Amino acid sequence: MTYTVIFEKGPTSWGAYVPDLPGVITVGETREEVETLIVEAIEFHLDGLRQEGLPIPLPTSFAGAIDIDPAA
Repeated sequence: MTYTVIFEKGPTSWGAYVPDLPGVITVGETREEVETLIVEAIEFHLDGLRQEGLPIPLPTSFAGAIDIDPAA
């Protein structure tokens, strides 16, 4: 499965979250670190759901980019 991950750069760190998996978030000093941590967080979350006998949510979110003319 492919889950959408939203990466955000803050003033001093990076963050990431998964819209289809509420509560799956991570923060790190670099984007590379956050990418590693979010994969681990997703795997940990899905393992927990399996152990509890709960369904694995299907990915439904996607990200896109919209270009806007700032002068308009």
